[in-house]
Amino acid sequence: MMMDVLANVMSWQIVLAILCGVAAGISIGAMPGLTSTMGIALLMPFTFQLEPAVGMMLLIGEFVGAIYGGSITAIMVNTPGTPSAAATVLDGYPFTKRGESCRALGISTVASAGGGIISGVFLILIAPQLAEIALKFSAPETFALAFFGISIIASISGKELLKGLISGTFGLILALVGMDNISGLSRFTFDTVFLMNGLSFIPVMVGLFAMSQCFVSMEELYDEIKITAKITSPIPTWADLKKIFPTILRGGVTGTLVGIIPGAGGDISAFISYDMEKRVSKHPELFGTGIVEGIAAPESSNNGTTGGALIPLLTLGIPGDANTAVMLGALMVFNLTPGPQLFVEQALVVNTLFAGFMIANVVMLVMGLSGIRIFTKIVQIPKPVLVPIIILMCVIGSFAINGNYLDILVMFGAGVIGYLLLKGGFPLSPIVLALILGPMAEGNLRRSLVMSQGDYSIFLTHPIAATFIVIALISLFWPIVRHLKNHRSTKAA
Repeated sequence: MMMDVLANVMSWQIVLAILCGVAAGISIGAMPGLTSTMGIALLMPFTFQLEPAVGMMLLIGEFVGAIYGGSITAIMVNTPGTPSAAATVLDGYPFTKRGESCRALGISTVASAGGGIISGVFLILIAPQLAEIALKFSAPETFALAFFGISIIASISGKELLKGLISGTFGLILALVGMDNISGLSRFTFDTVFLMNGLSFIPVMVGLFAMSQCFVSMEELYDEIKITAKITSPIPTWADLKKIFPTILRGGVTGTLVGIIPGAGGDISAFISYDMEKRVSKHPELFGTGIVEGIAAPESSNNGTTGGALIPLLTLGIPGDANTAVMLGALMVFNLTPGPQLFVEQALVVNTLFAGFMIANVVMLVMGLSGIRIFTKIVQIPKPVLVPIIILMCVIGSFAINGNYLDILVMFGAGVIGYLLLKGGFPLSPIVLALILGPMAEGNLRRSLVMSQGDYSIFLTHPIAATFIVIALISLFWPIVRHLKNHRSTKAA
């Protein structure tokens, strides 16, 4: 079997599919608004005439490449190319402002490949066992996970704790826009059909991060201050590798575990991993100023979800996220029914996908390191040229997600709000985190109460949910207590 898998995965068709998929994924991921899910959906029609293993490897290669590609614009222009790169902005862009974008991209590339390979090891060795964990996540557990993610707002707010909590609350309010998924009543829609499904996340994120930064750049459009990227070796130094190695291990494991939970994804795992790394760090105060662990943690974690999300897809037929939901359709087209029988009846195809997934991460590592010198040229483009290009990409990305012109207005509105918040010193990441997790938390809270007939003790009788809630409360209130303690100490001094 091993020799058959090796011969299959090294065939020119599969190698070409991996190369094309990863290259397309990096390109799509680096364009704000064009998500990995959209990329898979665009490529899927091209797979229908291919062999099942070849077609699936094209989609998996795109998946791997796009999750990494989002970090390129997150680091270079303070704009996450994909939602899973939103946490990378926190420490990635400060590297660019210091002229160290080449170093940051090298760390991101190595961490992304490392996280993906770690998840691939889990995928190969213990996929069925890990998939059983996903079956234990009902509405109470999923709500507790989302609540834990929201509690991270207190940690990522840094010194501006109050402003961070205000930003997070604003994000939760935005998450309420649309139709109530339990009662069917409309909320904050102003009687417009466009808002019935809520605010589309991508235009809001693009507006908050990209357009707001464009408005800031317009103030200094013709200033002579220019960021100069230091062109160094794309391979991280030994000192950086030693620092990020434990971070990559933790991020890869975290991403895999979060990835197998249906409904979770790289955006959630990235923030969870970032918060975890900040807590175990000996210098948490440096997070947000541009340190290597702040890039390695979210990038290893969000790429770790790629393998994690494939585990419930292949073993149970349950998509781990939106990307694998599209892949589920491709599997059905290829007459590959996910589940335990797939490993028996199509063992060669499954093992080929496992081996190809590992190769895709290696290909992504090589392509990423090879392209760093090209990526760093972005900061050398004059602002009068770069800003209109970014605005055009924002408009295209916002329109492309739903094909609706009103999403462009949402993007510009979010950009204005983001600009005003930046001027007021409010962090933007809590808004994005709350907007991602708000619907997930609300929906599963309501379902849990329906299950228990309004009894809130359901969250205590489910051990996994109770554990997450306790951790979330500690995560939420400990930064507040520490902030008040430091304030009193400073006042006394």
